[in-house]
Amino acid sequence: QVQLVESGGGLVQPGGSLRLSCTAAGFELDAYAVGWFRQAPGKGREGISSISKSAGRKYYADFVKGRFTVSRDIAKSTVYLQMNNLEPEDTALYYCGARTTLPGMSDWWDEGKYDYWGQGTQVTVSS
Repeated sequence: QVQLVESGGGLVQPGGSLRLSCTAAGFELDAYAVGWFRQAPGKGREGISSISKSAGRKYYADFVKGRFTVSRDIAKSTVYLQMNNLEPEDTALYYCGARTTLPGMSDWWDEGKYDYWGQGTQVTVSS
């Protein structure tokens, strides 16, 4: 079965940090660009960040710039999202998606461009 698996979510206080991981089952994640998305209760899924297959291109939504960092470890076939200075507004279910095409400025945030998805990991920021 082909799927992505997210991990690393949890409950954290405002100002805290979490690192999310995205791995793949049934295919080689290294052959895909990966995007991170999130969905808060009552809202649509929104793009947070995306990283190309080679890690040469990285994109971020304005609301996470300077706080979140995307990276990938080729040896471990894992993509990470380091989240610092978390805010209550960051509370959401976080997903990773994989795509065969190179993400660009015009479409890295477009969930329709991603071929595979995980089930998500919950991030809750609360005191």
